[in-house]
Amino acid sequence: MESLGAFLKSRRDRVTPAEIGLRTFGSARRVPGLRREELAHLAGVSAGYYTRLEQGQAETASKQVLDALARVLQLGRIETVHLHNLARQPANPGLSEPPLEEPHPRVLALLESIADVTPAIVLGRRGDVLAWNRTGHALVAEHIAYDAPQVATRRPSIPRMFFLDPLTRDLHRNWDELARVHVAYLRLTAGRFPTDARLAALIGELTMRSDEFARMWTIGEVADCTVGTMHLQHPTVGAASVAYQVWLQPDSPDHRLEIYTPNDSSSADAIQILTHQSRRETELPIPPC
Repeated sequence: MESLGAFLKSRRDRVTPAEIGLRTFGSARRVPGLRREELAHLAGVSAGYYTRLEQGQAETASKQVLDALARVLQLGRIETVHLHNLARQPANPGLSEPPLEEPHPRVLALLESIADVTPAIVLGRRGDVLAWNRTGHALVAEHIAYDAPQVATRRPSIPRMFFLDPLTRDLHRNWDELARVHVAYLRLTAGRFPTDARLAALIGELTMRSDEFARMWTIGEVADCTVGTMHLQHPTVGAASVAYQVWLQPDSPDHRLEIYTPNDSSSADAIQILTHQSRRETELPIPPC
């Protein structure tokens, strides 16, 4: 999905000599960022070794070499993690079908303890919804059947919804910002799970079906998805602003419990309306056959 060499080159192209105090004496440059030789010298490795590393012809680099390259390339913490993930990949990783994801019982117990007062969803490594409470469902995907996550083949995919579902796009007033975060997190995940056939298929599908996803993927951003803000235009309660925060579970580190809290009083009222509505739906009598 992404090689160590491709990532190194993309980051090398972004760093200008002036940013790291490298004098060029006004000579014409044929590359947008650092030359291979310059990066190798600043990282303390030979130019030949770095060239082989970027071309995928060298064995796995040591932690010290990777950290030196990250320092020169001015990588952030998550980008450095991604660099190390890519370096650990085998030369030609083959894809394999992963087992179906199931939320850990402790995660489900925590979700149940939250009840429906606070919107929450459980996400798998590829952004599939593994479970949600009724208010979480009403907040982010009320147009989808509530019981959809219970069947693995019907589970809603948040990345697919973001790029292929017009209703999800209309829901998010800061769609561009959130979409970039989703793409950047998918890239981080792809570095962690380079043999995941389902993940590769998801990225391939979105690249083919969404020009916006393809453009964002080409940019090459890498980010974790832990906290942020969603500005919504909800079809039931109107404008609302919520903060999301992700809780990672030691027993299932690939899964994330995402919780939404209101940013202001009007948004708190909106969530309360959704909570009451969800409770009424659960209390409706079952019609006779």
